[in-house]
Amino acid sequence: MPRRAAITALLLGLAVGAILLAMDRPPICPCGTIKLWHGAVQSSENSQHLADFYSFSHVIHGFLFYAAAHFALRGRARNWALPIAVVVEGFWELLENSPIIINRYREATIALGYSGDSIVNSLADVGWMAFGFWVASKLPAWATIALAIGFELMTLALIRDNLTLNVLMLAWPIDAVRTWQGG
Repeated sequence: MPRRAAITALLLGLAVGAILLAMDRPPICPCGTIKLWHGAVQSSENSQHLADFYSFSHVIHGFLFYAAAHFALRGRARNWALPIAVVVEGFWELLENSPIIINRYREATIALGYSGDSIVNSLADVGWMAFGFWVASKLPAWATIALAIGFELMTLALIRDNLTLNVLMLAWPIDAVRTWQGG
């Protein structure tokens, strides 16, 4: 990736942070700390720190964006795949922290007290996506797919949630799934 594309991706990520700040999102966890890892999903600190169980979903986003770029972009256009992925992931972070999606999470999923992400968490999520994009660029397709399936199964087993269920429950909530996720 050319240096100009990498700098563009970084600047786009910072623009997402500035927009989130303008949206009055909290810069850091209201608890006043920044943790490298926070593993309690049913907690007011979920989606507030640098990494959590949902970071694996963002890595998978990177895998998917890399695959999409591989199939959709040719030649020099592929040099701009990461900045394009940052735009898409950044758009999701902005949408995810809008009242419509926050309320949707509360209504349709087990995230009853969800109040959105901190800016630190949103920017880390963009970073996790970029990491996934980079990993996918280095691994053979079969290994990337295996890793994605492993992440999905691991988070399913550990927290009863993953990217697949997250999308399902946002798009088409199923009461039986919500009940199972609630334990």
